[in-house]
Amino acid sequence: MSHSPSTQFAGQVTTELTRELPTRLAAASDASEHRPLIITLFALFVVATLVITVWAGRQTKNASDFYAGGRQFTGFQNGLAVSGDYMSAASFLGIAGAIALFGYDGFLYSIGFLVAWLVALLLVAEPLRNSGRYTMGDVLAYRMRQRPVRTAAGASTIVVSIFYLLAQMAGAGVLVSLLLGITSDAGKIAIVALVGLLMIVYVTIGGMKGTTWVQMVKAVLLIAGTLLITFLILWKFNFNLSDLLGTAASNSGKGAAFLEPGLKYGVTETSKLDFLSLGIALVLGTAGLPHILIRFYTVPTAKAARKSVIWAIGIIGAFYLMTIVLGFGAAALLKPADIIASNKAGNTAAPLAALEIGGGADSTGGAILLAVISAVAFATILAVVAGLTLASSSSFAHDIYANVIRKGEATEQEEVRAARWATVAIGVVSIALGALARDLNVAGLVALAFAVAASANLPTLLYSLFWKRFTTQGALWSIYGGLASSVLLVLFSPVVSGKPTSMFPGVDFHFFPLENPGLISIPLGFLLGWLGTVLSKEAPDRGKYAELEVKSLTGTGAH
Repeated sequence: MSHSPSTQFAGQVTTELTRELPTRLAAASDASEHRPLIITLFALFVVATLVITVWAGRQTKNASDFYAGGRQFTGFQNGLAVSGDYMSAASFLGIAGAIALFGYDGFLYSIGFLVAWLVALLLVAEPLRNSGRYTMGDVLAYRMRQRPVRTAAGASTIVVSIFYLLAQMAGAGVLVSLLLGITSDAGKIAIVALVGLLMIVYVTIGGMKGTTWVQMVKAVLLIAGTLLITFLILWKFNFNLSDLLGTAASNSGKGAAFLEPGLKYGVTETSKLDFLSLGIALVLGTAGLPHILIRFYTVPTAKAARKSVIWAIGIIGAFYLMTIVLGFGAAALLKPADIIASNKAGNTAAPLAALEIGGGADSTGGAILLAVISAVAFATILAVVAGLTLASSSSFAHDIYANVIRKGEATEQEEVRAARWATVAIGVVSIALGALARDLNVAGLVALAFAVAASANLPTLLYSLFWKRFTTQGALWSIYGGLASSVLLVLFSPVVSGKPTSMFPGVDFHFFPLENPGLISIPLGFLLGWLGTVLSKEAPDRGKYAELEVKSLTGTGAH
């Protein structure tokens, strides 16, 4: 079996690693004299976010507060929270690691994540805010048969959220392991469990209000921390980007190829298709992500929804530009062997670069920078997992429990209680799966969530909002077909088995050659939505569509 370029590269670096085990990484793992300082700074941050959550939780009085923060946030506040929700562990840890190991090809993640926001702004943000109340299922159920469509929307939301949670859990395990010097698998699994418990506390106590405030604080800290590291790296290279890129290329051992396309994608036909599949998933996925979609319900008007997306684009765009310096800076400052010794997928490249730029493992400056950047990254993870868990538990409680199981007769208090119990269940599942995914690159894992969201949610949303003939059967075929095809293709892909970097590296049952299913499953989701509609004997409710069209475009009657 021929190995992908990334497998060959990882093999070369592992060979290099066996020849020279880097001393500074060992020092970073020990760093005993600075560990109390690191842990103190880290703990202070976690306590501060918990205090915010408890404070916000006391103001959560009803379902609107729990699901939508009482719709009291301004466009700027929601834009800050949206960017906090979006700039996840994949952005901060995964992209920096992908760039540090694969150069130009790693930066493609940054481009895809940023361009995706234009799709969300142009097609989804305002109509969704105008048409729904708490979840994506509200929009679909407006003109379809309630129970089957809400069940499908709830199932899709939970599956997409769990895929996304995998990445955050993996990132958290890697990050805290680096800080505490934990190398055992049992220790890393315990850290994943701790993150899951914190996530459950955030959502059950704080609801949308607590989650939003944590996301806003986290966005400010993430931008500030990234700015600081970017400034220090550029300062080290006299603010000469050419010198930085040149040093990164030579230090990578790949020379000029490090700055050109093809190191990870482009050597074989399969890898070229993988790149195309990844690009489609990244660009289309954002507009179908449940935890991003529900953020548009937290603002009072459609104008505020538009404004929040514009603010988010500005903040997110600035951040992704800085990932160039973060990733290539890590490549210039660290050997590939150093990065892979800490984490096979490169997820610790940014924290290790912070340690190095601050003066190294034995310096107080390095320890402080490592603690600050790791605390910011951990805050990033906590904020995003809280948003994801809230989206999935809200969908279960509002769509499945209240409208399907209780047939619309549940009280607000019962609905919120169901959401809190769902949070616990989803947290447990995420902890179990996150423990298995701890050695995978978090940017790649998030790309899988994007593919599932673009396959199941996006076709159904767009058809429902813009196609008057769309029927309940079309919606069900689209959601379940896109969901089943994307999840099955992932299960039988190299992500799960067949490679040294797979979730189960010791076995091989994969038959789908691509690491991202988007190239197949996204067109299939659109096709099944169309096919289910044209083969349906059910007549679409034209009157309801006309109402939805007016509501989505004008905001008339919006909650």
